[in-house]
Amino acid sequence: MSVLKGLEFYISKRVGKAISDYKMLSEGDKIAVAVSGGKDSLTMLRVLNDRRKFVPIKYELLAVHIDMGYPCQHPRILAEYFKKQGINYHIEKISILKPGQTRKDISCFWCAWNRRKTLFEVANRFGCTKVALGHHKDDIIETILMNIFFRGEISAMNPRQELFKGKITIIRPLAYVDEDMIVKFEKELDFPHHKCACPNSIASNRTKVSEIIKGLKKICPDVKTNIFRSIKRIKSDYLL
Repeated sequence: MSVLKGLEFYISKRVGKAISDYKMLSEGDKIAVAVSGGKDSLTMLRVLNDRRKFVPIKYELLAVHIDMGYPCQHPRILAEYFKKQGINYHIEKISILKPGQTRKDISCFWCAWNRRKTLFEVANRFGCTKVALGHHKDDIIETILMNIFFRGEISAMNPRQELFKGKITIIRPLAYVDEDMIVKFEKELDFPHHKCACPNSIASNRTKVSEIIKGLKKICPDVKTNIFRSIKRIKSDYLL
């Protein structure tokens, strides 16, 4: 029986449904949980860790933070938090700057590619076959629109995706969780607080698409749910 209360109970129910629908977990899994230090990844870590107390499937967690070298205190703050929560962790430091480059010269794609590559390497090194990413429902919705607007294709984030011939499986346990629920949950808990030092965080395409969706909600309150469902309701007879 669940021992969770309040908002975490409702988030955990949605996480449990996503895990069940997409068969994200198996007995004995060792999961590398990608923790950036933001509200999404910390919520995911908290819920996955707390669910271990009552779910029938036994699994291990390894919190992994990729230190990109930005001038902030993420690594120290997160290390203290992981210890306080009794969660095994590893912090991997990398440098993505080429000679003569500054932070403003780095694109979001290059940063994300290096972070993801390092995450997979760490997962493999520690024997983790699953990598949990903190993308929530809003991220999936925004990705659908971003791929249409900026790549000219219809695609989304898969809640579960096998890579490298099945050696590593990406899972997104927050796939059914709305961001506003995570925002409220963050306020309830003692998550470590920090400021994002990324120079591109405000001007990113994802931020722009998020603002577009907020504007559309004023016209159609169900717009997020409609976009989310659309990727499963493809009418092939009406495609070119």
